Parts: sequence; structure tokens; C-alpha cells
Amino acid sequence: MKTMLVIGLGRFGEHLARHLAELGNEVMVLDNDEEKVSQISDSVEQAQIGDGTDYAVLEALGVEDFDCCFVCMAQDFQSALEITAGLKERGAKKIVAKTDSERHARLLQKIGADEIIYPERDMAKRAAVKYSVSNALEFFELTPEYSIFEIVSPHSWVGKTIIELNIRSKYNVNIIAVRNGGRLVPVTSGDFIFRDGQSIILAGDKKTITKLADKG
Repeated sequence: MKTMLVIGLGRFGEHLARHLAELGNEVMVLDNDEEKVSQISDSVEQAQIGDGTDYAVLEALGVEDFDCCFVCMAQDFQSALEITAGLKERGAKKIVAKTDSERHARLLQKIGADEIIYPERDMAKRAAVKYSVSNALEFFELTPEYSIFEIVSPHSWVGKTIIELNIRSKYNVNIIAVRNGGRLVPVTSGDFIFRDGQSIILAGDKKTITKLADKG
């Protein structure tokens, strides 16, 4: 379990705080909107009304004690800058800032952000791949070249094992797991037999997996 501070309860900040709490983290949220703070108060450890650009507020929170501080003020860039600078000056261990602007990202990093989250850009990229590639059910990019996909098992694989198909050598991909209905089962043996109606989770070169998925 980690301690997390989420500043800014827009749609992203609210969802982030709720999911962090669901994962067992100790979460504090801060926003100057009383209604937003009230709506989430039952889902997190602490919910406080306050202005993150007020450095006295940050001082009182003890930001240096949190494992990670999230700045979710992308619609108010000036506030995001001030909050990021305030967190850095007060010894925050790790600062993650949300933005969808490369220019804003560079400025945030210069004044102290350790990492940048681009939620809209990343979701757009995932949606573009998912709906462009036939039989692709889900997609997660690790690097520009290397990705994890969930795809419908190619028809030519049904009834055969990983060893028979020589998948790793032939396609340079790794089979991670298979999904049967709602059940996800790790694949740990080369003797695994592909069945009709399954989807598979595999990792490897994005272009190679795209071609596999398009074959169906």
C-alpha cells in the first residue's frame, strides 16, 4: 500500500483517486470545489477542501510524506505550474502531472514534474489501433515498437499447440494468457492448445501482431 495525494478533482482526477483507493492505496484528495470533495469523501482516506496554489495549504498537508503526488489540473495550466513548483519546493518524493500538451509537459518537467500523463492522447491512440485492426479486442503500448494486444485466436492456430506453431521463433511474439469468457488463464507451457472462441493476450512487435490480428 502506498500513500497518494491527488490534487484536482476533474473527471480524470476523480477516476484516478477512486481507482487508486480500490487498489488498496491510502489516498488523500484536494480540491477547492466543496461539492466535488463531498462526492468522493466516502471513497478515499481523506478529502480536503483547499487551494493547491496556496503554499500554506501544501505545507499543512505534509506533501513530503506521500509516495506520489498527482497534479490533475490540465485545464488550468497556470495552477498546474504553481502546484507542481510548490510540491517540488516542499520536498515531494514523486510528482506526476496530467496534460495533453507537449509544450506544457516540457515546462512542467522543468519546474519539477517527474512524470507526465497524457490521458486523452493515449486513449486516442489505443482507440485508433483497436478499431483499425481486425479482431483486436484491446491494446496497450509499452514502447512505439513493442505492445501488448488481446486478439481473437487466429483460425489457423485452433487445435494446435504453441510448440507446433513455433510461435516465438516464427512471429517473435510471446503468448501471455488466454481468455475463456470472463476467465483469464496464464499460459505457461508450450503444450498449450488453442481453442475456437478464445482470445489471447500476447506481447511483441506491434506491426507483427497487427498482421496476425488482421488474418483472424
